[in-house]
Amino acid sequence: MIDVLVAGGGPAGLAAAIHSALAGLEAVVVEPRTAPVDKACGEGVMPSGVAGLRALGVEPAGRELRGIRYVAGTVRAEAGFSGPSGLGIRRTELHRALHERALGLGVRIVPGRVGEVRQSADAVTAAGLTARWLIAADGLHSAVRRGLGLDLPAGPHRRYGLRRHYRVEPWTDFVEVHWSGPGEAYVTPVAGDLVGVAVLSRVRRGYDAHLAEFPDLGALLRGAGATEVRGAGPLLQRARRRVAGRVLLVGDAAGYVDALTGEGIALGLATAGAAVRCLVAGRPPEYERAWAVLTRRHRLLTGALLAAARRPATARLVVPAASRLPPVFTAAVRALQ
Repeated sequence: MIDVLVAGGGPAGLAAAIHSALAGLEAVVVEPRTAPVDKACGEGVMPSGVAGLRALGVEPAGRELRGIRYVAGTVRAEAGFSGPSGLGIRRTELHRALHERALGLGVRIVPGRVGEVRQSADAVTAAGLTARWLIAADGLHSAVRRGLGLDLPAGPHRRYGLRRHYRVEPWTDFVEVHWSGPGEAYVTPVAGDLVGVAVLSRVRRGYDAHLAEFPDLGALLRGAGATEVRGAGPLLQRARRRVAGRVLLVGDAAGYVDALTGEGIALGLATAGAAVRCLVAGRPPEYERAWAVLTRRHRLLTGALLAAARRPATARLVVPAASRLPPVFTAAVRALQ
């Protein structure tokens, strides 16, 4: 019997499979897409995420990031990371590196999609495969979470993300977050001639209409070659719990607040590792508490920033406040790194 069946072969799912293989468990990943898989995301990996990749034996090529900078017109606030740097990395490059590492450790990756999940006292069956445990890492709109009745209503405050790349030399080695009333734009250097620009907003409209809210940023990108736009959302996803019998939810499938603080990859890697450690220790119910501890700071800080961002009047105060209180802004960035 397979030890760990993983639903979803994105970064969190591949990390769960790699952790399982390193622990001596047989892992099989079920994923419908062919590698490398792209996705709309900010592509900035926090220092803790870089450390998490290295612990897996994965060191993808990317662009060093020194910290976070908030921008609103001429007002700026920035905070450098303490210790190691972050990494700006194309999502496809990150996926390729994780995929190759998993295959190198003997992880089987099979085409398919996990739909119905059936459990017994000592096994779980999905996608025609039977395993001792199932780790669900099938993303924001997790079919496993929904099928097990673990979805909770997200509420009225929905936000959406769009991302594209521009062929232009990066002008910064920080992740820049440009603020406006309706939303934010995230600039992440990912190569010597490429930057990713993701826009997040509660308003659903075209990418160019969003970018028009940031005229100074638009001027820096004018004339640069641009890739196709990819989208994601609604971003807020809630789960009743992360453990349901022999199924554990990790990454975005376990619940997601928002991309505002840029911790998606780091948290996906961390929760995948925690889930596997609980399985190895023979204490899977403890994963629920481990998840809560790992994500607490992210949930609290992101929730506070979102509350401010919901109203244009208060959203416009975020960057001036951060600029006037640099120790507070630095402490917030370093708490999340």
